[in-house]
Amino acid sequence: MKGKGSIIVIAILAILLLAAGWWGLQESKQKQVFQTERDELNKELSSLNELKEELQVEVDSLESQYSVLAEENESLQGTLAETESQLSRQRVATRSAKSNSAAELNNLRAEIQMLLEDKDLLESSITALQSENDSLKTLAGTLERDLTIARTENTALNNLNQAIQEELTRLTLANFKATAFQVELERRSSKVTSKSGRARRIRVSFDLTNVPEEYHGVRPLYLTITDEKATPILVSNPIRSSVTVNGQQMNIQAVEAKEMNITGSQRLTFTHELDEKLSPGYYRAAVYTDIGLLGASSFRLR
Repeated sequence: MKGKGSIIVIAILAILLLAAGWWGLQESKQKQVFQTERDELNKELSSLNELKEELQVEVDSLESQYSVLAEENESLQGTLAETESQLSRQRVATRSAKSNSAAELNNLRAEIQMLLEDKDLLESSITALQSENDSLKTLAGTLERDLTIARTENTALNNLNQAIQEELTRLTLANFKATAFQVELERRSSKVTSKSGRARRIRVSFDLTNVPEEYHGVRPLYLTITDEKATPILVSNPIRSSVTVNGQQMNIQAVEAKEMNITGSQRLTFTHELDEKLSPGYYRAAVYTDIGLLGASSFRLR
């Protein structure tokens, strides 16, 4: 029993020794690990301290920079505020300028539109004036031609009237002749006209005033109508007669004749209905009695 107990004790001691050896080995290993870790931690701590010092330097530098930047930022804030204020004022001024510019632009556009309208109106007026000037030039040419014709016709009429006056002076009696001798050409409606195409009758009126008693009584009166060449106008029933003028017999061809009781004063009228239209030109109407020419007048048909 004692032998088994010793073996057991020895075994236990051996186990204990083994355990103690293993524990010692493990402890030694653990110490080495701890030492290694401590060395590493010390290195790391040294590195961290160095890094801390570097970072502290950087922080100090950054703090210095921050102070500078803070001052600069404060200055910039003031400058920014002033700039924003100036920008705001500038924006207001710009908006005002834009508004004024827009108003001025609108006014300018309106003025330009008015000027364009005035230009169109002036161009139209110029065109109208040019057309009117051309018409006036044409009219002036026509008027000059008409004036020349009128002067020629007026000369012819004056010559005819002068011839009539000379004939009246030569052929009428001093105290038995017509006054207020008037010739009118009438249309069918009895309205006066001077156009050859519309004249349908000729009305001749005159006065006999202060007729001496020796010429009173019933006498024949004759109305003659001739052209500027002294050719009698055409009638369907011409009246041919002979009168005494200044003691000489004179043959006439009348368009109308009638017996009239001559007194001291009277207004007499002849009316002749034209058989055919007369051509444009100058004509002469004359009234004769058996003892001479009473009166005459020229007229014109256009």
